[in-house]
Amino acid sequence: MNRYLKNSLLLLLIMLVFTSCAERVPIEECVGEDPYGFLGGLWHGLIAPFSFIASIFMTDVAMYSVDNNGFLYDLGFVLGAGILFGGGGKASSSR
Repeated sequence: MNRYLKNSLLLLLIMLVFTSCAERVPIEECVGEDPYGFLGGLWHGLIAPFSFIASIFMTDVAMYSVDNNGFLYDLGFVLGAGILFGGGGKASSSR
């Protein structure tokens, strides 16, 4: 077994152990009557780096809204984060 594969398996095992100890928050406490949709996800994706920095110092700030409508919010979030970080086209462009 090569060294890269051993390190990868060890990292996966460590991540599995740590995530098995995570506390689960009931989603019913977070969901309101009007969940975020596509535009909310797009906005949250665009401000994700700032939300992350704020979440380090404030416990009531999160990067991702639990109160969302599912696929459309997720799509907006991924597109917003992709727009902010340059998308996949930046990696494939040549100089």
